[in-house]
Amino acid sequence: MSDTVLNLLSVLSLGLFLGMRHATDADHVVAIATIVSRERTLASSALIGAAWGIGHTVTVMTVGVAIIIFNVVIPPSLGLSMELAVGIMLVILGVLTLTGVGRTASVVAGSGAPGGHTLLAHDHVHTHGDYIHWHPHGHGAEPHGHAEHQTPLARVDRSRLGRLGLYRWMRPFVVGVVHGLAGSAAIALMVLSIIHDARAAIGYLLLFGIGTVGGMMLITFALSAPFTLTSRNLPKLNWQLRVATSLTSFVFGVVLIYGTGFAQGGLFTDMPKWEPH
Repeated sequence: MSDTVLNLLSVLSLGLFLGMRHATDADHVVAIATIVSRERTLASSALIGAAWGIGHTVTVMTVGVAIIIFNVVIPPSLGLSMELAVGIMLVILGVLTLTGVGRTASVVAGSGAPGGHTLLAHDHVHTHGDYIHWHPHGHGAEPHGHAEHQTPLARVDRSRLGRLGLYRWMRPFVVGVVHGLAGSAAIALMVLSIIHDARAAIGYLLLFGIGTVGGMMLITFALSAPFTLTSRNLPKLNWQLRVATSLTSFVFGVVLIYGTGFAQGGLFTDMPKWEPH
């Protein structure tokens, strides 16, 4: 085996391992942790990680091939906009998840029981499938506050979107696509500085993407364990974990938006400056 082929195989193998490491970037972990916080099985969480990785790989391959083959130049405004989109997405993820776990239903504990007794409601965390929330309610003949089919997730499940079957995988896929937009230019430019053959560079990107899919599956598997273990037996702790991940996503997104859009050299300043990293 010639030294050239051996060096090429070494570089391609490096792409696979760097893809796995790329999955551990802080913004990736925050986003996927927010998504898997509502999952109840480790297997479904791993599949969500795969959907994220596939979406990321699709974007990296599309943008990377355009840069490698057609020498497409990414202007600073576009590069900053792609990174700003990640921050906005993290804020949206945090808000949506936070409103999902924190939404309450109003309950009135009044009279109406046989014999004129007052129906008492109590307050603790409880679940409806994978929807976990906290509001005053009763059990049995006592007032619950809402029917199970009135929860937000139940409404989505009854919609046309819910009947598609694949809608639950679309959110991590879209998140992966957005993250791929933010990092694809930097990855492609790094490849061009190492590999000058277009076919080998595209092969590197493909292996990088495979590594990212595998790495994200492992990460989501590990991140989902606390949510899976607490979803049934410790619903209050599960609720607290989900609130924590939602707030983390929101804060991380706000910081990223400020750094990308308004800090020195940001998108909305007089002299935008963008360096792929």
